Amino acid sequence: MKRDVADFWNLLWETGLAACALFVLLNVYAPPQDLPWRPLSLDHPIGAATASKVADFELPVAAPPEQVAGATDACIQALRAAGVKVERVEDRDDGGFCQVRGAVRITGGDITPLRPGGLVMQCPLAVRYVIWDRQVLRPTARDIYGSAPAAVENFGSYSCRRIYGSTDTGDRPSEHARANALDIAAIRLADGRQVSVANDWSGQGPAGADGERFLHSLRDGACRVFSTVLTPDYNAAHRDHLHVDGAPRGLCATGPAGG
Repeated sequence: MKRDVADFWNLLWETGLAACALFVLLNVYAPPQDLPWRPLSLDHPIGAATASKVADFELPVAAPPEQVAGATDACIQALRAAGVKVERVEDRDDGGFCQVRGAVRITGGDITPLRPGGLVMQCPLAVRYVIWDRQVLRPTARDIYGSAPAAVENFGSYSCRRIYGSTDTGDRPSEHARANALDIAAIRLADGRQVSVANDWSGQGPAGADGERFLHSLRDGACRVFSTVLTPDYNAAHRDHLHVDGAPRGLCATGPAGG
């Protein structure tokens, strides 16, 4: 019996040592964006653990004020550490499901500007935008056009409404009602060219086949960063923009709704 107990403890000890050795090896050699215990860096490529790290900043609908403050402060610190200028925005309650808590406004820094600017966004959505800007938009613009992006033209973030602007009380609230969504209309490049979703998504517009390839690549990259990505292929309501959001559910729409 004593020998069995000793063998059991030796096995536990050896297993613990092996686990510690594996942890050290992963910590040293594995990409930090793939390790959930490593801090989020907005300069790292999108990895296996990126989504879960961003999710750490997410807030439950009924989060108490101290949880809102703590998560938002940590989120703001991540943005500022990445060289993004950001300010906290006062919470907003327009009644019913139209409530904005833990939101921020990006004011400058190392970021492709949103035009118009001054948008109010949930802080995790702002983090997603920065990651998409650095890891998807900028390299894709360089690869296809040899130019940096100068601005992201948009239709806004906050709007107190249900999905698609529906008046049917059976339809769910839009993520825009929590400032947790962004509608991207076009990309303006530093060399003066513009690629718009309305004109160039199909490849038949002024930007030609390159415009289609560019926008579809931005969509594919967005699906790795945002929870929901909707495009003109999804339905007529998105004929002129890419809808991206940070909803708890996920949908990367690469075809028609219901298809």
